[in-house]
Amino acid sequence: MTRMRTVRTLVYCCIAAVWMVALAALPAIAQEPAAPTAAVDQEWRHYGSDRQSSKYSPADQIDENNVAELEVAWRWQSPDGAVGGRGGVSPLKVTPILVDGVLYAISALNLLSAINPITGEELWRYDPKAYEGTRPTHGGLNHRGLESWTGPRDPEAVPGDETEAVTRLVYGTGTQQLISIDPRTGKPDPAFGEGGVVDMRPDVAEEKDVRHTGLNSPPIVCADTIIVGMVVNDFGTTQKMPVGHVRGYDVRTGEKRWTFHSIPQGNELGTETWEEESWRYSGNTNVWSLMSCDNETGIAYLPFGTPTNDHYGGHRLGNNLYAESLVAVDAATGKRVWHFQGVHHGLWDYDFPCAPNLIDVTVDGELIPAVAQVSKQGYTYVLNRVTGKPVWPIEERKVAPSTVPGERASETQPIPSKPPPFDLVGIGKDDLLDLTPEIKEAVVETASKYKMGPLFTPPIVGGEDGKYATIISPGLAGGANWGGAAVDPESGVLFVPSQTRVMTVSVAPPSGRLRGDLDFMRQHPPLSGPGGLPITKPPWSRITAIDLNKGEILWQVAHGEGPKHHPALEGLELEALGSWPLAGLAPGWPMATKTLLFAAQGVQGIAGGETTGYLRAYDKASGDLVWEKDLGHPARGAPMTYVVDGQQFIVVAIGDASKVRELVAFALPTSAPQAGGAETG
Repeated sequence: MTRMRTVRTLVYCCIAAVWMVALAALPAIAQEPAAPTAAVDQEWRHYGSDRQSSKYSPADQIDENNVAELEVAWRWQSPDGAVGGRGGVSPLKVTPILVDGVLYAISALNLLSAINPITGEELWRYDPKAYEGTRPTHGGLNHRGLESWTGPRDPEAVPGDETEAVTRLVYGTGTQQLISIDPRTGKPDPAFGEGGVVDMRPDVAEEKDVRHTGLNSPPIVCADTIIVGMVVNDFGTTQKMPVGHVRGYDVRTGEKRWTFHSIPQGNELGTETWEEESWRYSGNTNVWSLMSCDNETGIAYLPFGTPTNDHYGGHRLGNNLYAESLVAVDAATGKRVWHFQGVHHGLWDYDFPCAPNLIDVTVDGELIPAVAQVSKQGYTYVLNRVTGKPVWPIEERKVAPSTVPGERASETQPIPSKPPPFDLVGIGKDDLLDLTPEIKEAVVETASKYKMGPLFTPPIVGGEDGKYATIISPGLAGGANWGGAAVDPESGVLFVPSQTRVMTVSVAPPSGRLRGDLDFMRQHPPLSGPGGLPITKPPWSRITAIDLNKGEILWQVAHGEGPKHHPALEGLELEALGSWPLAGLAPGWPMATKTLLFAAQGVQGIAGGETTGYLRAYDKASGDLVWEKDLGHPARGAPMTYVVDGQQFIVVAIGDASKVRELVAFALPTSAPQAGGAETG
C-alpha cells in the first residue's frame, strides 16, 4: 500500500506540473486563491503531537494571511454506525495520529482504522469486537486515541542501530484488552501477548468489579514500557471500589513489568495518609486521562484523580496519597521519583484531568526542565520535572473546615504564587451575573439559597442553615478539563482553554434511591440563572496565554461569542461572552502551530440556541480571533495537524452519538487532485 500511495502521489505531482505550465500562459484571475506553498512534511505521532504533550507542530503553511481560505478537504465517517453495539454508540472523540505517512483513528466502539491522509479513504480496519464484552462504566465504549512506538525489534540492539526497527500501534479497549498492531498489515503483532492481545482484566480488579472499570484514553510508551491507566466508576455508593493502580507492560512482548499503587499498600510510603488503614478498601484514585513522558530521562508523569467517594471522605480520613497528585515514575521500573499533591483529602472531584505539558523554561536566567500541570481548580502547577521542586513557591494556605458529621477536611491546601489562576476560583456576590438589574436581582436571590465561599469551601449537608448546597467554583468539570493545554516550545507560552461552570454539591444520609454503605451520599441540586443563563459574570469560556518563563498571564480572551441571542439579553451591546461548552465535554481543545493557536469547541445551546461546534484560530501573541468556522456539529476531540506531500491538513472529530460521527479535514485550496485512487484492504 505504501508503494501504491507513493506512485499515486508522483502521478498527481506530474499532473499538477503539467497544469502549472499550461496555466502560466493564462491571465491571472484576481479572486482565485493561490495554491499553498509546498511545506516540509510533518507528522503527529502521538496524541499530544509528542510524548511531552506539547500539542504543538512546527507546520507553518497555514497562517494568519491564508487561514480564511481553509476548506474541507475530506470527511471520514466512523464505521460504528454499521457495527452497532450494546447500549448504543457514543460520539467520536478521537484525535488521530499520523505515522509514516498514514493517519490512524479509533472509533467509539474501539475499531482502529488506517486512513489515507490526503483523501480520507480507509486503507484497512481492525475490529477487536470490544462491543461484545461487558459494557464499561461511564457511558459504555468510547475512545480518545492511540499511541505509536518505533524501535529496534531486538531490545539488546546497539543504541542508534535502527536496521531492525519496527513500528507498532498500541491502544487499550474499554473492556481492558491491550493491543499491539503492525501497521504494515493492520493485524495484531503475534509476538505481543497472546496473538497480539493482553487481557488486562486480572490486573485491573476482581472479576465481579471489572464492570466498574473502563479505558478510553490512550496509553503512553516511555522507556519501551506501555503505561496504562483506567476509568473507575466515580458514581459509586460504596466504600470499596476498584483501585486505579497504573501498570507498565513491555512494548515488545506485552509482559507486565510493574504496578504502581495509586493508593499505597502495606508498608509503602503514603499509607499513613489513609487513616485507620482505609487504604485497604478505598478505591478510584486513577489516571483516567492522558499522560506524558520525558524521552531523555525515561520519566513518566501520571495525573491522578479523586478517591472513593468524590464528595465525602469520612471513610478515608487523611491526605490520601496519591489522589489528585502528579506522580513522576521511572518508566522502566514503575518506581516513584517524586510526587506533588494538588488537593489534600479531595472533596470537590478536582482530578488532575489532563496530561501535563513538558517544556524547558528560563526563569531569572536559569534554564529549568519544567512540567506544567493545569487543573480543574483553575491553577497551573509548574514544577522542575526532574526534582519535583516548584519553580515558584506553592504555599499551604488555611481553608474552611467541613461541617459534615464524621468528615475532616484538610486544614490547608497548596496554592501557587505563580502563575495567577486562569479562571474564577471561589465565588462571592461580586462574581454573580449582573448584565441587567433584573438579571442581577434574580441571580442574587437564587444564589442566596446556596453557600458561597472561596476555593476549597467544603460541601455541606443539604438544608444546613437553610442552604441547599455549596456552590463550588470551578465546578467538577473545570476550569480546565481533559482538553488540557498546548505549549509553544519556542516562546514558552502555555495556552489553556477553560470554562466558568460552577457546580452545586451537598451530601445526605442514604435513603430512598440513594443507597450504599457510605455515611453520606452526594447530591447536585440544579442551579441556573434566568432562562438557563449561567449565574456568574462572563466570559463563560476563555483561553488564557501564560508565559511560563515569567509566570505571568500574557492575555485572556473569551472563547466564542456566547448566547448573545438570549431573550434576557435582548437589546444589550455586549462583548464576547464566551460560548457555553457542551455539558460533559472539555471547555476546548487547543493546538499550537508555528504560526497560530487553534482551538476546537463543542457549544451548548441556551434558550433555543443551537448546539454546534467551532474551530477557531487565534493570534498567539495577542489572542485576537483570526478565523472561525462553524462545524455544524459539536467538536468532540482535540484537533491535530500534519503536512503530507507538501500540504498541511487540520483534522478534528465532530458529531453526536445518533447522527454524525466523523473526522473533518481542512486544507488550503490546491490544484492537486483531492480524491480517488486509494486502495483498501
